[in-house]
Amino acid sequence: MSLVMGVDSSTQSCKVVIVDAATGAIVRQGRASHPDGTSVDPEAWWTALQAALADAGGDATGILSDVGAWAVGGQQHGMVALDADGRVVRDALLWNDTRSAGAAADLVAEFGAEQLARRTGLVPVASFTITKLRWLRDAEPDNAARVAAVALPHDWLTWRLRGFGPAGESPRGPVLKELVTDRSDASGTGYWNPEDGSYDRELLIAALGHDAVLPRVLGPQEWVDDADGRRVGGGAGDNAGAALGLGAGPGDVVVSIGTSGTVFAVSEQRTIDASGTVAGFADCTGRFLPLVATLNAARVLDAIARVLGVDHAELSRLALAAEPGAGGLTLVPYFEGERTPNLPDATASLTGMTLASTTRENLARAAVEGMLSGLAAGLEALRGLGVPLERALLIGGGAQSEAVRQIAPLVLGLAVEVPEPGEYVALGAARQAASLLAD
Repeated sequence: MSLVMGVDSSTQSCKVVIVDAATGAIVRQGRASHPDGTSVDPEAWWTALQAALADAGGDATGILSDVGAWAVGGQQHGMVALDADGRVVRDALLWNDTRSAGAAADLVAEFGAEQLARRTGLVPVASFTITKLRWLRDAEPDNAARVAAVALPHDWLTWRLRGFGPAGESPRGPVLKELVTDRSDASGTGYWNPEDGSYDRELLIAALGHDAVLPRVLGPQEWVDDADGRRVGGGAGDNAGAALGLGAGPGDVVVSIGTSGTVFAVSEQRTIDASGTVAGFADCTGRFLPLVATLNAARVLDAIARVLGVDHAELSRLALAAEPGAGGLTLVPYFEGERTPNLPDATASLTGMTLASTTRENLARAAVEGMLSGLAAGLEALRGLGVPLERALLIGGGAQSEAVRQIAPLVLGLAVEVPEPGEYVALGAARQAASLLAD
């Protein structure tokens, strides 16, 4: 049996799966938690990775001697700034750190949304790495001046696990040019061009104030080695890793219903959206992964279940007892504002209330339909850019609701499949690793 390893270093935790390369079956797995917060010392991820490796059967040093190849997937956009000695300059700003919202507006004002979308596939918002670098330049100029290299969370963990790291603390030393990444994570930085696969150095310098070492972008079948000669893939951003782990292909759209919602499709063609609604990401296979994000997803169901005083199973039963359309009762679910459409100050509203329509059943149904309608708007944005959509893969905590499963095809207008819950980002990284052994 030939074994490979996949890692998912997410915002909340680190998951490791050891997989049979031939069958894809999980042989062992491990897990460790990450600290809360939107600004985190990357050393906490390294500690968690070591713990997860040990939990998955690593030896005393946390290294898995029976693994032939490995890859790391993880949260996108986080800014890991390194100095010339390979040391972290400051805590990493994560995707959900919004302090760089003003920096995003400044970059759009300087370059224009249309030009930025054409050059990088993105219109900057606070999530993206480029805005965090601009914030660092403006808010902490001394720290910005120390930056010799910029990596993303999964790039940095790959570098460390390959044996590189701070001077005097790692066997292979602080070789910054050994940083590697993949197309999907590079495409979330705001300074990488998915058209020709090159970094846009002008945008990087406009953000940070000077040039810096950036990770080499590995192709889908390219690999580097670790200290023991194992093959190491470029890894993947979390959404691209999930798409690979799910086996999604052209025509598929993944609808993820978590705290927030994401709608992303596998496409053969690049998308450019100057409105910023659709982020023109790349995937990790050579294709593209246009993505729409919403702020209001499973929390909509949480809120209405709380109002009705029921658990999620009863909320589902109530919703399925109502007719489609909820008797005219409509919930616009912008409880926390909304990102798609871009209405940050919006609030939720309930309309169509009559003596006949205002029932517990209709309110439950309106919650499910309203949440799914927000995700359906993401599908329409993708369709508007010519992305072919034939099948929806429904994942995330919200997908476990029977009402969501049954109502989704009606609202989304697509055939819907609900895969079994799984660690799809880590499995995608393992699938990438397995492909490196195929020759």
